[in-house]
Amino acid sequence: MNYAQELSREMDIRESYAENIIKLLDEGNTIPFIARYRKEMHGSMDDQLIREFSEKLEYYRSLDKRRGEISELINAQEKLTDEIRKSIDSAKTLSELEDIYRPFRPKRKTRASAAREKGLGPLADTLLSQSDAVDPAAEAEKFIDSEKGVENIEDAIAGAKDIIAEKVSDDAEIRRDIRQITAKKGVIEVKAADKETDSVYAPYYDFSEPAAKIPNHRLLSINRGEKTGFLKVCIANDDEYALENIRKKCVHGKSESSKLVDEACEDAYKRLIYPSIEREIRADLTARAVEDSLKVFSLNLKQLLMQPPVKGKVVLGLDPGYRTGCKTAVVDSTGKVLATTVLYPTHSKEQVERSKQKLLELIDKYKVDIISIGNGTASKETEMFAADTIKSCKRKVYYMVVSEAGASVYSASKLAAQELPELDLTLRSAVSIARRLQDPLAELVKIDPKSIGVGQYQHDMPQKRLGEALDGVVEDCVNSVGVDLNTASPALLSRVAGLSAAVCSNITAYREANGAFKSRAELKKVPKLGPKAFEQCAGFLRVSESAEPFDRTGIHPESYKAARGLLDLLGYSKDEIDSGSYRDILDRLRKRKVSEVTSKLGIGAPTVVDIAKELAKPGRDPRDELPSPMLRSDVLDIKDLTEGMELKGTVRNLVDFGAFVDIGVHQDGLVHVSQICSRFIKHPSEVLKVGDIVNVRVLSVDTDKGRISLTMKTD
Repeated sequence: MNYAQELSREMDIRESYAENIIKLLDEGNTIPFIARYRKEMHGSMDDQLIREFSEKLEYYRSLDKRRGEISELINAQEKLTDEIRKSIDSAKTLSELEDIYRPFRPKRKTRASAAREKGLGPLADTLLSQSDAVDPAAEAEKFIDSEKGVENIEDAIAGAKDIIAEKVSDDAEIRRDIRQITAKKGVIEVKAADKETDSVYAPYYDFSEPAAKIPNHRLLSINRGEKTGFLKVCIANDDEYALENIRKKCVHGKSESSKLVDEACEDAYKRLIYPSIEREIRADLTARAVEDSLKVFSLNLKQLLMQPPVKGKVVLGLDPGYRTGCKTAVVDSTGKVLATTVLYPTHSKEQVERSKQKLLELIDKYKVDIISIGNGTASKETEMFAADTIKSCKRKVYYMVVSEAGASVYSASKLAAQELPELDLTLRSAVSIARRLQDPLAELVKIDPKSIGVGQYQHDMPQKRLGEALDGVVEDCVNSVGVDLNTASPALLSRVAGLSAAVCSNITAYREANGAFKSRAELKKVPKLGPKAFEQCAGFLRVSESAEPFDRTGIHPESYKAARGLLDLLGYSKDEIDSGSYRDILDRLRKRKVSEVTSKLGIGAPTVVDIAKELAKPGRDPRDELPSPMLRSDVLDIKDLTEGMELKGTVRNLVDFGAFVDIGVHQDGLVHVSQICSRFIKHPSEVLKVGDIVNVRVLSVDTDKGRISLTMKTD
């Protein structure tokens, strides 16, 4: 297969770009490096598209590998004809290849193989000829042999039909046709496993929907209901239409033999072909739903990680709890732990009062600006306690409820023990809750992305595939923001392009032994960090203490000479260069011919623009351009909500059927996809992203079930 040609067609990009990306990947370049520093070679594709390209390339290569294996296996049986070879070479999917190989695959004991052992193969061939001159009974009589277990004519014909049925089932063209018919006409039918048992799957107890139209989230829900034993699921097909297609290919004439072949075809369809095709279709539908869910999960995770940090603020983190109390930690603006304690906002009246006084003391002593509250057990009570307490503060203090997903995973990890060895693991989670408000990206990279919980049906995903997809998202986010080489934790460094776990350990060891890095170039002294690793990682690491101003930016060391040339070309004086102020650089660049600039500097236009953007805002954080998170100073109860009430909220999660919005009542409200905007949208992500601040109106409230229905429509 010509990978570049195939991928350029499939992804609608130039073939030369596809060739370049394949070459860059094969040379060991990382996706963030290719996306950021090799834009001229691929037309400025983003990291997500390049990652998709890489996955498709891997699939096509595995397809070709399997193509070669199947050719060798059939050839070893001396059955590889030119026609079969042509079919193998033209197969576009793994399922097509496996259909071709099916007749040659070593089979376990089947009814057909048993019939062949009884010597009934020739009889099957005779019946398949469907000649008017053939008397099936007379032919079958020749094969009666009690020693072989063929006692009578009926036994002989039954065995021959089993052989014919297997031949029909192994026909790649027939299987392809039935697969297409089922995918197009099949209907997913769902029944209750036990109608007397109530469950969350009750809406599916008597349900059907065309397989081609079923939404992915509904399919995953049905699959889970089947897995947990509440539902029975099948795909009902247009059996007569499917059988007619098989008959057209296999049944010829109206002889007695033809009738037997027709019966064998029906047996092949019902016993061999359809059960297999049904499994394949359901597997394909599930795979499609999984990929869609992975995209939603990845999108939500990226938006969560890229939420703007709350910089320069002292934060008090509260990890709510009932019996064991509310774990509390105060961290300064750099994330350093200043104090820890345990408060009891849900215990006796005396303890609540003492907890209020203690909270006020902490706020006053450490000049706390914001309280970060985890959204887990007892979160509502803790939020009400905090909101009531800060009314008595001398200084203005706000609070924000943050997702505490993964905080307990982090607190019990080896990394947390290394970072906070003096703290009990229950207090570490309070530190994590405080820090994730200050810098969501730096804190959340310490947690397995699967534990962050911003997707749908994540536990139903293939965990290896889920892990790979989410790791890719984290890597892209970290590299798009950049990392401070002298303050980054090992967890954060490990997400930088080109750095292995061993090299990250060596970087931190070097930093401890020699003090802060004074330049990017000093990285070359780190053991096991070779030229290739330096090339991949250098542009994503910032050294704010460096005497080289470009070390503080996203400009790659390989482009330092070009950056200086650009400043000279645009007429910057020595004094301006020494001051490092280039705010008007983009304006100056627009006044020059792009071709003139690129030819003089010897680099492409995308790199020129990237260098200029970095110089215009040295060390810029792309997250700073996003709206700040919404902080609160008061709290509502779900009972306070009334139909028509207008509120402001924060988007916490996007799923196929809508968006969950935090409106400050502990229970997130649902804005159904049909209520997001007046125009039709297929998915909430077309309009919203995690972290968005939105205006909503209450449609309905079910206090017993804790359900809040919201709308974003203004009319």
